Amino acid sequence: MSRAFFNEMYETNGSCRPHYQEFARWLANTPLELLEQRRREADLLFHRAGITFTLYGDKQDTERLIPFDIIPRSIRASEWRMVERGCIQRVHALNLFLQDIYHDQRILKAGIIPPEQVLANEGYQIAMQGLGLHRGLYAHIAGVDLVRDGDGSYFVLEDNLRTPSGVSYMLEDRKMMMRLFPELFAAQRIAPIDHYPNLLLDTLKSASPLDNPTAVLLTPGRFNSAYFEHAFLAREMGIELVEGADLFIRDEHVYMRTTAGPQQVDVIYRRLDDDYLDPLSFNPDSMLGVPGLISVYRAGNVVLANAVGTGVADDKSIYPFVDDMIRFYLGEEPVLNNVPTWQCRKPAELSHVLAHLPELVVKETQGSGGYGMLVGPAATSAQIEDFRARIKARPHAYIAQPTLCLSTCPTFVDNGIAPRHIDLRPFVLSGSETRLVPGGLTRVALQEGSLVVNSSQGGGTKDTWVVED
Repeated sequence: MSRAFFNEMYETNGSCRPHYQEFARWLANTPLELLEQRRREADLLFHRAGITFTLYGDKQDTERLIPFDIIPRSIRASEWRMVERGCIQRVHALNLFLQDIYHDQRILKAGIIPPEQVLANEGYQIAMQGLGLHRGLYAHIAGVDLVRDGDGSYFVLEDNLRTPSGVSYMLEDRKMMMRLFPELFAAQRIAPIDHYPNLLLDTLKSASPLDNPTAVLLTPGRFNSAYFEHAFLAREMGIELVEGADLFIRDEHVYMRTTAGPQQVDVIYRRLDDDYLDPLSFNPDSMLGVPGLISVYRAGNVVLANAVGTGVADDKSIYPFVDDMIRFYLGEEPVLNNVPTWQCRKPAELSHVLAHLPELVVKETQGSGGYGMLVGPAATSAQIEDFRARIKARPHAYIAQPTLCLSTCPTFVDNGIAPRHIDLRPFVLSGSETRLVPGGLTRVALQEGSLVVNSSQGGGTKDTWVVED
């Protein structure tokens, strides 16, 4: 990967890219005072709507607004079609991988992935072995995190197959932009995304073999960091938002308590991790799940989306093998490539990582949210040495990658408009067919020079436009 930063809006010679020209003309004629006023309006409206997340580790576990930037990220429609094709290919291969490792394990027998990296992985669930799922689908909802190299090439940074979050911010960012700047949408053709909740509901219902299944969204409750999103999606789909205590098991089926009496539940869009789903099968101390749920699941009388055991496929120690999965299961070359990755479990690669820690990004294989990682160029000597000791103690728990060149996009910050680094998370829905809405969630690192876009680390979001060429 080259080391220059790709600017989404401007060519290297300073000219505006064609798909940004309409926006650039508008921006040139818009006073900064008006942008500041609209930003304040956006913050107020987001706050009134309760669009917040909980920042764990804060002294009060306080709820915060995710900062919203009013300068959109724009993608050419022809470019988007390549991204879409690559995301569909990748998620298809990952679903085939999950089906395989819980059944015939062909990819392990072929020696493409070391068996111990799968079978001893904490995300691998013995309870799923031999269990047939409708259409063989495990990851009904997936988020694929993409970054761009200095020449504009897209790379996959990681896959999110357990309980991918952030789609509510994608939808609310679009609503906000249309409300604040309707003239921008009148001046050019921007692909719509407001049909996502309908696609999600259709995906959930098609996950069941029943004709008209009842679906619910299972949340850990209002203290969860993503509770706003859980409530938002349930409301937009017109399904019930439930907690574990709202459900019970009877005669090998799941029922929901309602004012009109028990109602059978056929599909559960679950937004809590495997460990908390069923205290009889997993963590016995869990108060969030439904006792006996896994026995009903194994009997085929309820669908869980995503399936139990999908976490093994988005573990960062499995990530380096996704290109091989695409070749093995589909007989195709990857449309979207991985970021080069060193696995610290391999002695030669471990030596390289330890020798180049100040230059690398190191991640826990089970980490998420920007936690448990070292950004070498931005770390102190003490932080680097601390990570060196951690890696030596548990090499299998870490991978390393080059410090990414994350592309930049003009962003409205305190001192005006300046480039900030971004990534992109398209959301892939797998049901009777595999679909994406055009765009996804663009996350932006608001601190100058920062490469960490996670909201938990101070990142914000932008509306993502797919613009007709």
